[in-house]
Amino acid sequence: MAKVTLRLFAGAREIAGNGTMTFEASTVQDLLVQAQDDLGEEFTQILSISRVWLNGEPVEGDSTISS
Repeated sequence: MAKVTLRLFAGAREIAGNGTMTFEASTVQDLLVQAQDDLGEEFTQILSISRVWLNGEPVEGDSTISS
C-alpha cells in the first residue's frame, strides 16, 4: 500500500473542512471507500458527479496506486 494524499476541491473540500486528506491505499477504489467512510453520505453524493485524477491523469476505481 502507498501513502496517498487526496486533494479535494469545491463541494468535497467544504464537506471535509480541509483541502487534503491522507490515506494508505493500493487502488483508487480503496482510497475512495476510505474517504467515503470518513466523510459520509454527502461526500458520496459529490463523488458520484466528480472526476478522479492520479498524477495528472484521469483514472477509474480499479487503477493501481504505486508508491
